[in-house]
Amino acid sequence: MQTLLTGVRPLFHHFILTALLALPLTLHAQGLELTINGSNTIGARLAPLLAEGMLKESGAREIEVQLNPDSREHLITAVSTDNEPIVIRINAHGSSTGFRGLIDQSGQIAAASRPIRSGEVQALSTAGEMRSQQAEQIIGLDGLAVIVHPDNPLNTLSMEQLAAVFSGQISRWEQLGGHAGAIHLYARDSNSGTWETFQDLVLNPVQLELHETAHRYQSNADLSASISLDVNGIGFVGLDSIGKARALALSAGQSRPMLPNQKLVATEDYPLARRLYLYLRPDEQNPLALAMINFTQSRAGQELVNQVGFVGQNIEAGREDVHDDMPDAYRTLAQEAQRLSVNFRFEEGLAQLDNKAMQDIKRLVAYLREHDKTESNVVLVGFSDPRRRNASLLSRLRAMVVRTQLIMNNVVIKDLIGVGDQLPVAANSDTEGRFKNRRVEVWVY
Repeated sequence: MQTLLTGVRPLFHHFILTALLALPLTLHAQGLELTINGSNTIGARLAPLLAEGMLKESGAREIEVQLNPDSREHLITAVSTDNEPIVIRINAHGSSTGFRGLIDQSGQIAAASRPIRSGEVQALSTAGEMRSQQAEQIIGLDGLAVIVHPDNPLNTLSMEQLAAVFSGQISRWEQLGGHAGAIHLYARDSNSGTWETFQDLVLNPVQLELHETAHRYQSNADLSASISLDVNGIGFVGLDSIGKARALALSAGQSRPMLPNQKLVATEDYPLARRLYLYLRPDEQNPLALAMINFTQSRAGQELVNQVGFVGQNIEAGREDVHDDMPDAYRTLAQEAQRLSVNFRFEEGLAQLDNKAMQDIKRLVAYLREHDKTESNVVLVGFSDPRRRNASLLSRLRAMVVRTQLIMNNVVIKDLIGVGDQLPVAANSDTEGRFKNRRVEVWVY
């Protein structure tokens, strides 16, 4: 038994209490139970922490958290303010199991370290649109860290080299300029969203498959521990599971090599940055499920995302290094202003904000108000990819979409810049890379 949270102030007591008391008596007992199925990346520590935080915010007492890392099935119990028992079960057997739980209604929330797939959307179509803002909740960010033994002299890899290594096309360290020795591959199991993300971002774009000699693991922690004992090993884990191993810097296309640090993951510029999700059916009425979502998206919930070792979505400001290849207007920004830890990204050919962006608009407005930056302090910088001849115009149009949202919230911007397809953060040779390059950055004076 382990208690995970201390010192969180009550913010959602009224929301949860009102939801519970409003239930008919026949549904009241059911409303005090919640089952979360899915990703072990989320379920190992983050989901229990968020559930405990939500219960504390509600005023629940006698909260007990029982973590069972061997079975990956956790139990949280409590007593509500109305003296009724609360039971939350977390079954962390992989992202795919979360969606199966929504389909057969054995769970109310699916935890996923990859977005819902088309087949899963179709299977849940009778419940509503699973890609809607109500159903799809981006709860934080993670970076897949490519890790090696601390004594391995290699420091950087390109995405192309990474794919060649894990497909077996590169099988010895000296082929990469490293020490002599055969490369030992370590990968997550096929149920894992961590594996599916690596497959989607690294192997699928170049139509390669994981080499059959790779050792497969059910948890990031076990994989990292094995790498730390094998000087010839290489693997990939979530940002919070690097442990005693060492992360490599990665480059994509014309981008600079990037280590998986919090700033680069928060802006999703890091090549293997990924989103963490909670999904619920649009017709879900379970009050604990709804309260869990609301708490997770709150400032307090996002602080817990950071506490576990992932990257929360609370906005921060920081300086950027100045480089010679920056356009003049952009170089001036880097010299004089601060960049915020949020990017807005767009689908190809569109200037429409996605679900994460709509939540980020709310966070951005709150940040600007809190720091007195609502009157001509904000500069928006739009980027595009080179697939369209009007990249410069489209980059400005995307910045204008963000500006419109800010104007609706009484924020007056200082300037708007479109730099077209300059300063890519990923390769433009694949869909995921172009998506990362189609972005709007936010700077403040």
